[in-house]
Amino acid sequence: MTPARDRAAATLPHPSPGTHRVRKAEGAVYIAFAGSGFAFASWAARIPQVRDRLHLDPGTLGLVLLCIAIGSIIAMPLAGVVVTRLGEARSITIMSLILAAGLATVAVGQLRGVAPVAAGLFLVGFGNGTWDVAMNVQGAAVEQELGRAILPKFHAGWSVGTVAGAAIGAAMVALDVPVTAHLLAVALLVALAVPVSTRGFLPPHADAGEHDPADRPRRNPLKAWTEPRTLLIGFFVLCMAFTEGTGNDWLSIALIDGYRVPAALGTLTFALFLAAMTTGRWFGPALIDRYGRVPALRASAAAALAGLLTVVFGQIVPLAMLGAVLLGLGTALGFPVGLSAAADDPRHAAGRVSVAASIGYVAFLAGPPVIGFLGDRVGVLRGLTITAVLLAIAVVAASATAPLPTATEEPGGG
Repeated sequence: MTPARDRAAATLPHPSPGTHRVRKAEGAVYIAFAGSGFAFASWAARIPQVRDRLHLDPGTLGLVLLCIAIGSIIAMPLAGVVVTRLGEARSITIMSLILAAGLATVAVGQLRGVAPVAAGLFLVGFGNGTWDVAMNVQGAAVEQELGRAILPKFHAGWSVGTVAGAAIGAAMVALDVPVTAHLLAVALLVALAVPVSTRGFLPPHADAGEHDPADRPRRNPLKAWTEPRTLLIGFFVLCMAFTEGTGNDWLSIALIDGYRVPAALGTLTFALFLAAMTTGRWFGPALIDRYGRVPALRASAAAALAGLLTVVFGQIVPLAMLGAVLLGLGTALGFPVGLSAAADDPRHAAGRVSVAASIGYVAFLAGPPVIGFLGDRVGVLRGLTITAVLLAIAVVAASATAPLPTATEEPGGG
C-alpha cells in the first residue's frame, strides 16, 4: 500500500494551494470546526455543576446526556441529503443557530429542572449532527483543492475550540460564575460568529478533479448505506467515538468521584485530555504519511487503551492525569481519519460521511447511559473499563479505513 501522501497526490488532482479562494475557505473551515468544539466543551465543562444543582445520580445524568446523542442520531442519517441540497454553508448557518438556541435553553432551563435541560441538549445534538457532516464535507472539498491531506488538522481546530471551551469553563468554575451567564454568552458568540464564517466556503459541488459537478447530485446520498466499506468504516468510527465521548462526558466526574479531587482539578484533567487530543490531531497526519493510515490508527487505539487503564487503575492523581493525556493522544485520530476515509471519493463524500458519522454517533447514544448504569453499581471510574473492549475491537477494525486504490475511478468505493 502506498503511503497516504502518495495516495493524496494520486486522488487529489489539480491542486491550487496558492489561490485566495481556497485559502479563505481553509480559514473558514477552521472557524466552523473550532466553533463547534468550543460550544460543546463549554457545556461539558459545566456538567458537574448542572448535575449538582439538579441532584442527579449517575444513571439519571446518563439519561440527560443521552438527549444530545438522540438529537444527533435523528439529524445525521439525513444529513447527506440536507447538505447535498442546501450546500455546506447554508446547512451550517441554520444548524449553528439551532445549537445556540439549545445552549440558551440549557442555560436558563437548569434553573428550573431536568426537562428543559433535556430539551435544550436535544437541540444542541440536532444542530451539531448536520453541522458535523457539513463541515467535514467542506473540509474534504478544501482538501481536494489543496492537493494534500488536511482533514485531521481541521479536527485539530475542533479540538482547539474544545480546549478553549474547557479552559474557560474551568476558569468560570474557579471564579464561581453562574452556569446561566456562562452558557448564554457562549450561545450568543456561536450565533454571531459561525454564520459569518461560512461566507468563505467553497461553493456547493465544487468537486476537485475532472468529474462533472453535475455527476454528484444524480446519485442518491442514501445509497451509501448499502456499501460494505462505508459501513465498516462507520463501525470503526463508533468504537473510537465511544472512547472520545467517554472522555468528554465522564472523565472529569470520574476524577472528582473516583479520586475525590476538587471540581476545578477534575475539569483541568478534562482540559488536559482535550489538549492532548488537539496535539495528536495536529501532528498525527505526519504519522499517517510515514507509516500509513491503518498502522497509525492501530497504534492510536492501543495508546488510548493504555491511557484508559492508567486513568482507572493509576491509584494516584498525577498518574491518572498522565493517563488522561495518553488517552487524548490515542483518541485523536480515530474519528477524523475515519471520516476522511469515508470521503476518499469526493463525488460521494456527503452521503458516505453522513453514514460513517451516523454509525459513529450511536456511541454517543449508547455511551452515556451505559457508563451511567455501570457507575451506579461500581462507580464511574471503574465503569470506564467498558471502553477498553471497544478499543481492542478498534485495533482490528482499523483495517476498514485502508485507502481506496482508485478512488477517482470507482465511484462505488467498494
